[in-house]
Amino acid sequence: MDNRQAIGSWLSGPRAALEDAGAEFGYRGEQLGLPEDGPGSIARPGRRFGALAVDWGLCMLIAYGLITEGYDGQSTGNWALLVFLVLSALTVGTLGFTPGKRLFGLRVVALDTGRVQPLRALVRTVLLCLAVPALVWDRDGRGLHDRLARTVEVRV
Repeated sequence: MDNRQAIGSWLSGPRAALEDAGAEFGYRGEQLGLPEDGPGSIARPGRRFGALAVDWGLCMLIAYGLITEGYDGQSTGNWALLVFLVLSALTVGTLGFTPGKRLFGLRVVALDTGRVQPLRALVRTVLLCLAVPALVWDRDGRGLHDRLARTVEVRV
């Protein structure tokens, strides 16, 4: 084996090495029956992070202006997390999206019914606030919080 090829497979990761060996993974969302791109396809990470940044900024603004009446580092961040939990649980459980998700053209849907029930939205939001489940992704790009709530974030 040529050293350049060994280094290339190491840098590319295990998926690229398996694809070179002939394994086919398909596109993201294929196992879930979603289209490859366009409306209804799985949301890309850039849009998801953008929506999260907008939602977090809105929650920080609410905590800063209405609750803590000024920036007090730790307490403003804690209040913002609580505001985020309430905002996300209520809006995803009723509308299917938060203000940030709407701005970026995203929606949260349940895999079986298509509409997210409030209890599922609450489970998803609590796990999202813990942060670690959101950082563990499967090959479809769904976080652990989405897998446990049996939801998926799609493009509108």
